[in-house]
Amino acid sequence: MRLAGKVALVTGAGSGIGRATALLFAREGAKVLVVDVNTAAGKETVEQIAAAGGQGAFAHADVSKAADCAAMVQAAETNFGKLNVLFNNAGISHADDDDAVKTSEEVWDLTMAINLKSVFLGCKYGIPALRRAGGGSVINTASFVAHLGAATPQLAYTASKGGVLAMSRELAAVHARENIRVNALSPGPLRTELLMKYLNTDEKKQRRLVHVPMGRFGEAQEIAQAALFLASDESSFMTGSEFLVDGGITAAYTTPL
Repeated sequence: MRLAGKVALVTGAGSGIGRATALLFAREGAKVLVVDVNTAAGKETVEQIAAAGGQGAFAHADVSKAADCAAMVQAAETNFGKLNVLFNNAGISHADDDDAVKTSEEVWDLTMAINLKSVFLGCKYGIPALRRAGGGSVINTASFVAHLGAATPQLAYTASKGGVLAMSRELAAVHARENIRVNALSPGPLRTELLMKYLNTDEKKQRRLVHVPMGRFGEAQEIAQAALFLASDESSFMTGSEFLVDGGITAAYTTPL
């Protein structure tokens, strides 16, 4: 198993990429601390891990709050004795996120708090735990829109993910000599509840999908497989990098198919 003996913390693990990744990490031998603001959803993920023969525990956290992030890291060490993999995955795409004129300050601030500040806080409290474990892997969920303007405006989301990408690079440089690797994972458009709520009309879906060379939305499980590589020792010489898993959208975004 590719994560045997490791302890992983996954935020936003009650659904989507987070749940798919938590389940996969557990199948690959990791003990998983499932973190979500939705207690029922997070506990359901833990139940699914247990049903498949894995080991997991739940911690409730609003990842935009420092005290909650400190507590979730402590929960990983309390439950499992250490932390080897930190997956800062939780995020939102607000239905009212639009262009600069139409996006409210409240939507901007909320998006930045959950998508960007949470990564800072996860690293603030998680990196010392990785040090205590002798090193480890940090994975931060960015997005293909960190590179490209979205066809359907979502300015706060796009800016927040650009920040995640920049932060990941700097953290990688700072901590490289400590056996701590930091990489960004950038999904393309996925058929997850998060994106489907935002692309809530057929017109919006087609405006996004027409630019994907593979002609379909990705699946959460496909992103989980990429996260597994970054979490495992197979990526031991990889830090400060971005792993784009986007169906080719960044290669041909301006060319409708």
